[in-house]
Amino acid sequence: MTEDVTLPGTARGPHPYLLDVVSVQSQVIYGRVGNNVAVPVLQDGGLSVAAVPTVLLSNTPHYPSVHGGAVPAEWLEGYLYDLGRRGALQRLRAVLVGYLGHPDHAAVLARWIGRLQQEMPGLLVVVDPVIGDVDVGTYVAPGLVDAYCRYLLPLATGLTPNGYELAQLTGMPTGRQEEAMAAARQLLGARTRWVAVTSAAPAAWPDGQMGTALVTATESVTLRHARVDCACKGTGDLFAASLTASLLDGIALPDAVSLAGSRVVEVLEQTRAACCNELVLTPGRSLAGIHDIRAMTP
Repeated sequence: MTEDVTLPGTARGPHPYLLDVVSVQSQVIYGRVGNNVAVPVLQDGGLSVAAVPTVLLSNTPHYPSVHGGAVPAEWLEGYLYDLGRRGALQRLRAVLVGYLGHPDHAAVLARWIGRLQQEMPGLLVVVDPVIGDVDVGTYVAPGLVDAYCRYLLPLATGLTPNGYELAQLTGMPTGRQEEAMAAARQLLGARTRWVAVTSAAPAAWPDGQMGTALVTATESVTLRHARVDCACKGTGDLFAASLTASLLDGIALPDAVSLAGSRVVEVLEQTRAACCNELVLTPGRSLAGIHDIRAMTP
């Protein structure tokens, strides 16, 4: 039996629901991490999104109980390729990759993204290589660091590691500003045009502030933002999704990085004010900073 794929603009029936972004990362029943953060942020940016889970958990593992686990690699591959079979990727603009549950996921994604890039040379691919953090160390499956490096980093338009993840990916020191910049430059390549390192170079943070190091082939800058005393999970996922939405809205890279950092600060302040143990997102707020930037543009 041949598959009946209805194309837009034909008389054969309704056209497919067309996607702007495919977001591939963790999904939890309770909490604000992975796709539970990325999807509402991207949708606030007016984007149509498919949420593809790499793990499905009751909540993040730092709670006293957790149920679920990694999605089988063959399931993940089926999820991805069925999007194309449904005709949903005809106007795809970006792929956002976050937490992976198994090294095999990276190989599956690389095959799928590689085929997309052949058909869509302008596709934005943002990879947030989720590995761990300074306060907890590495919390992903063994082999994932190597899998990110082998399969996904070469395909990325941009990367959003934190300082700890940058050190794991490069094997270089990242504690000082110049060290973080030098390490980030090692991740630039034929496709990878920029690296935005969150929580970068903590030794250089002024009181009450922290920084994001942005490195491209032509510039290296540190963008400062307020440091909020709130330890909720998911801030890296929030940053990567906010950055992706801003870039797709035509915001220049440095402004998009600054805006993503401001969005994280805003959400952390809302969360602290609400005394909540999960990130508190206010619907419709993702676009506020974009509108402010546009208002200042001549």
